[in-house]
Amino acid sequence: DRTRAARGTQLCVSNTQADQANDEGYVPLPVFTLQDFQQLAVAPAASHVQPAPDTLKNMHTNVYAAAQPQTFTTTLGGYPVQVRAYPVQYTWDYGDGTTLGPTPLTGSALPDGAWDEPTDTSHVYTTTGDYTVRLTTSFYGEYNIADTGWQPVAGYNQVTSPPVALSVWRATVHNVADDCHTNPTGIGCPGANT
Repeated sequence: DRTRAARGTQLCVSNTQADQANDEGYVPLPVFTLQDFQQLAVAPAASHVQPAPDTLKNMHTNVYAAAQPQTFTTTLGGYPVQVRAYPVQYTWDYGDGTTLGPTPLTGSALPDGAWDEPTDTSHVYTTTGDYTVRLTTSFYGEYNIADTGWQPVAGYNQVTSPPVALSVWRATVHNVADDCHTNPTGIGCPGANT
C-alpha cells in the first residue's frame, strides 16, 4: 500500500526474488550502478557556436550548451526503476588543442547582430584552418527502485554532443575612395579581379 514499514518498504516480490531473502525475511534490492546509468539513452546537450560555420582569427567565437533534465523508467533485477538525469558540468574541446572545463557554465547565445564579444565560454582562435568543436556533458543521476526512495548514482554519465565543424578565416582591411557604383572593379566589388 506504499506505506513505510518500521524496517523498510513492504513489497510484493516474485518467488525467485523471495528465494534471495535473508534469515529475517528481507530481500536485498539491487544497486543501480554507473554502468546501468551509462546504458540509458541520455540525450546529449545541443552544442552551439557563434558565428558558424565560419569565424575569424583573433576574434571571440562564442560557444554555449543547451541541455535539459531527463527522466527514464526501466527495470533492474525484476524491479521497476525510475531514473533522473541532470546536466551539471560541461567540457568543450575547441579543436585547436585548447579545452574549457569541466565547468558548470553553460554559456549563452549572443544577441542578434552581436559578434566578437568575450563570454565565459568563448574562445579566440589564433590560427586559420578547419576545426571541430566538441562538447561533453556530465550528467548527475538519481534512481528510485520500487518506490523505496531516491538515491544518487555513483559517478557521472558523460555524453558527447554531435561535433560542430568550424572554419577560421583571416580578415583583410582595405581603405577605398570609391564605392562599387563609381568603380565596379574596385577592391571587394563583384567585378574586381582580386
